[in-house]
Amino acid sequence: MRSRTPDQLCAEAVELAREAAAEAAHPHSLGEYLGAVAEGDRLVTHLFGSEEPGYPGWRWGVTVTRASRARLVTVDEVALTPGPEALLAPDWVPWHERLRPGDLGPGDLLPTDADDPRLEPGFAGEAPESEPAERATVADVAAELGLGRPRVLSVLGRTEAAERWEDGFGPRTPTAQSAPASCVSCGFLLPMAGSLRQAFGVCGNEYSPADGHVVSLSFGCGGHSEAAVMPEPPQPAPPVIDHLGADPL
Repeated sequence: MRSRTPDQLCAEAVELAREAAAEAAHPHSLGEYLGAVAEGDRLVTHLFGSEEPGYPGWRWGVTVTRASRARLVTVDEVALTPGPEALLAPDWVPWHERLRPGDLGPGDLLPTDADDPRLEPGFAGEAPESEPAERATVADVAAELGLGRPRVLSVLGRTEAAERWEDGFGPRTPTAQSAPASCVSCGFLLPMAGSLRQAFGVCGNEYSPADGHVVSLSFGCGGHSEAAVMPEPPQPAPPVIDHLGADPL
């Protein structure tokens, strides 16, 4: 338990602490004395200001102590520590939490954790305890159906993907709100495979803002294949001739 009253001999050892701090600090970078803090029985930390470049608000802490019934005070530790208003680096965040869509560039590798909740085991492509010919047949059928991957999207992974796609090209976007019809009836829609084809497809209209993107079947744009005939450009109004006066220049 930390003592509230500093040990007298340790509290008086200011010059001893100053000499220890001066040895650890760069020349002419030791600031003024800031006071002492009791750390425990016969254990006191003396604080000195620091003028180290790049460390505003930091301070040197020199902890001194003495043995029981001894009058000799010795230096226990010297460290540069942050003060209440010190400039500190932000908390470290793991790289997988800092990663954002679009950060992956050419040549970058993004390892996926073995227990990633977005994935679940896929079809392995082998029939256990079967003949080689039977295993080959199973593998051929799996490849034809697009299976054979070690892992596939889990329910969580499909749900998160659907939410992202809905935010990008979904029915609540301004483009969809002003569209003549939805993508579900558009001839430029390319259907997807799997369970997500019930709600999404890929736009194949080069003039659409969603060209090449996954779109919700409820999305829509002005490039719908069955949109109404484009209106004719407005004709300019006939000139009005004033026979009673001249128009000012």
